[in-house]
Amino acid sequence: QVQVVESGGGLVQAGGSLRLSCAASGRTFSSYAMGWFRQAPGKEREFVTAITRTGGITYYADSVKGRFTLSRDNAKNTVYLQMNSLKPEDTAVYFCAAGSTSLSIVVLARPRSYDYWGQGTQVTVSS
Repeated sequence: QVQVVESGGGLVQAGGSLRLSCAASGRTFSSYAMGWFRQAPGKEREFVTAITRTGGITYYADSVKGRFTLSRDNAKNTVYLQMNSLKPEDTAVYFCAAGSTSLSIVVLARPRSYDYWGQGTQVTVSS
């Protein structure tokens, strides 16, 4: 069993930055791709970004490309989501997920590709 815990959410003004962290328990962390999804009120959960097992490939949704950066530290069992130039439309609960071994963006962008999920962390961007 893998436990996933997000942290770092909060309230920020438009144009500001936040860094989310996602820590995953277990010795198999480096076996999994990691993904971030977000869900705004009344909307479906949507893909934000994902990183492959070794960190060699990262994928981003078009809506965050150029503003968000995902990285991972396998020695610390942690991934980091640096979010810059935040916009009010980035407001959502952000969920970290682990479990896929795929290298494909088609697979990694699907929530059902992941086995383990965190509880989510709220990000609110004021205008």
